[in-house]
Amino acid sequence: MKNKNTSISVSKDIVWPVLAGLLFLMADILVFSIDVKSGIILACFVLIFFLFSVIYYPYYKKMTQETMDFLFEQSRVQNHLIKELPLPYVLIGGDGDIMWYNQAFEKILDGKNISKLQQMFPELDKNLLPSEMNHAVSHVKRESREKDQDKTCFYKIEFVRIQMDSLIDEETESKSKQWLRDQSMIAAYIFDQTMLKMYMEQNENQRMVVGLIYIDNYEELLDNVDEVKQSMLLALTDQKINKFIQNISGIVKKTEKDKYLIIFQQKYLEKVKAGKFHILEEVKSINLGSSGNMTLSISLGINGQSYQENYEAACTAMDLALGRGGDQAVIKDGEDISYYGENAAVVEKNTRVKARVKAHALRELLESKENVVIMSHKIPDPDAMGAAVGLYRLGLSLGRKAHIVMNEVTISVRPIMEELLSCEEYDEDMFISSDTAREITDDNTLLIVVDVNHASYTECEDLLEQTNTIVILDHHRKGKETIKYPVLSYIEPYASSTCELVAEVLQYITTKPKLLPVEANAMYFGMLIDTDNFVNKTGVRTFEAAAFLKRSGADLNKVRKMSRTSMDSYRIRAKAVSDAEIMYGSFAIATLVGIGIDSPTVVGAQVANELLDIDGIKASFVLTGVEERVYVSARSIDEVNVQKIMEQFGGGGHLTVAGAQMVDVSLYDAKQIIKGTLQFMKEEGDI
Repeated sequence: MKNKNTSISVSKDIVWPVLAGLLFLMADILVFSIDVKSGIILACFVLIFFLFSVIYYPYYKKMTQETMDFLFEQSRVQNHLIKELPLPYVLIGGDGDIMWYNQAFEKILDGKNISKLQQMFPELDKNLLPSEMNHAVSHVKRESREKDQDKTCFYKIEFVRIQMDSLIDEETESKSKQWLRDQSMIAAYIFDQTMLKMYMEQNENQRMVVGLIYIDNYEELLDNVDEVKQSMLLALTDQKINKFIQNISGIVKKTEKDKYLIIFQQKYLEKVKAGKFHILEEVKSINLGSSGNMTLSISLGINGQSYQENYEAACTAMDLALGRGGDQAVIKDGEDISYYGENAAVVEKNTRVKARVKAHALRELLESKENVVIMSHKIPDPDAMGAAVGLYRLGLSLGRKAHIVMNEVTISVRPIMEELLSCEEYDEDMFISSDTAREITDDNTLLIVVDVNHASYTECEDLLEQTNTIVILDHHRKGKETIKYPVLSYIEPYASSTCELVAEVLQYITTKPKLLPVEANAMYFGMLIDTDNFVNKTGVRTFEAAAFLKRSGADLNKVRKMSRTSMDSYRIRAKAVSDAEIMYGSFAIATLVGIGIDSPTVVGAQVANELLDIDGIKASFVLTGVEERVYVSARSIDEVNVQKIMEQFGGGGHLTVAGAQMVDVSLYDAKQIIKGTLQFMKEEGDI
């Protein structure tokens, strides 16, 4: 088969042999004029060249023609293959209109007539391929109907830009060249991933979830139940746990008297989440005359590369659940952690074995290091200050050089600071700044973190990287940002304050460090503030710790004077209370502008406590604006878990006392966010 391009190509191919022959002929005439013999010899060669060219040309022409015909036929074959390609293929113009598509694409049209690809896939952007891109991938879905049944199909579409200037050749008219350079088409390759997605979902659903169930208060319950009823209590517990696992087609194995290992398929996980781990509430209904209700801690590890990884994730999640006080479920998916439940108050532990063990371990660590650096959270409060002072005395009693990191002296801790600095018993470098702490902290330094376990909330986060020996003493529940790899961690959410924990530790140190009256005052003041005058989160051990501090010389009159406030602060608090907004008749929300207020976060916490004294208020939220941050103080009595609410903003705390920080947000916007969160959690039944 011939075409125009073939004849042109052949005519051009004969030009060069003819020109070469004429050149040889002119050279022969020139040589002939010089020497006849030489001219005759050269004429013979020119004649042979002409004869060879005439004889070879038909064969050359035939071979060229066959080659061009083959190429042309091959082009037609390629076009045919693209048209019948099993992969749907579409060419789209610059205006978004479909210019051409193959038979495979026609099949998925279901007989519909469309002009734009977006009519078939509404999820696609109007601009399929931005001008600065030559390749893009989109994942879309489409509803279709097969055999009178609705079906959702999933597709991956790859867009490739085709520049029209690549089609320009020498014969293109000059008027068209510039127009073609400015034009482009988009080729779309459509891959049906419906079956792939179905198999991926099946594979995901068949993954095994490994979990643990612990009874939080096993020993305490058995101590309060008659021996006859103990076996019945355990039988009822086993029955409820087994029924819960059977409903999700899982298996459960009792590994210890109060511990269970559970395994089930991941496809049932959403069902368990939707039910909000109802087993947590069901076991509380078991009551055989005991003084308290049974609570469980549940942990699940998912999406690990092996069963071993899932089990290790479940163990880590259980540590978090227990560290947060139990009565909750924790799911660990890689680095993501989710919490469910946690609606019961943390049960105070009667045994002091743990405190004794921690005290012994802390003493060994102190004796192994030369320097001790004690650090609390930013904007320290009386509890943080009191705990730091107590540990400072412990370090001195063991002959160690101790320092307390303090960058900002707030109004709440100023009375303690003034009394400590006026005492000649202390070195001038008792309190140091973060810069000084960075200079002296090394591998031979013991870093003790008090009243905080979030790395980003500490007074100087850099110190956590400068030493491998870190001790944490805190009474706040663990969160996602808990300080990693401490050598000793004493985090007890049941405790009223960190001062209570430190007071217990001091009593179990064999050398019995003797607190000075000013130090006992500082620790007693910390307990007083965190318990709101021994009203909130107090237990038997709280009053025993207070009694120890009183025996150590705490002066209640001095402590009361420390807790007094100025008239300006009182007026600010009164205005914030009067302007508070009430949601659902039970949630009080107030705002404070922190400019010009000394220790605005402390004032905010005081307002939150005062709002709870109003009849009908179940929870209070006070937002304090300080520079580019908004500090949220949340309080409740017993009906609302404010910690769960504050964790929505990266904060935490306790069931009844919690807080959070919002960055780069105005006070008004922060208030709207709090209100929206409360509304959402109320509708979902989380509060």
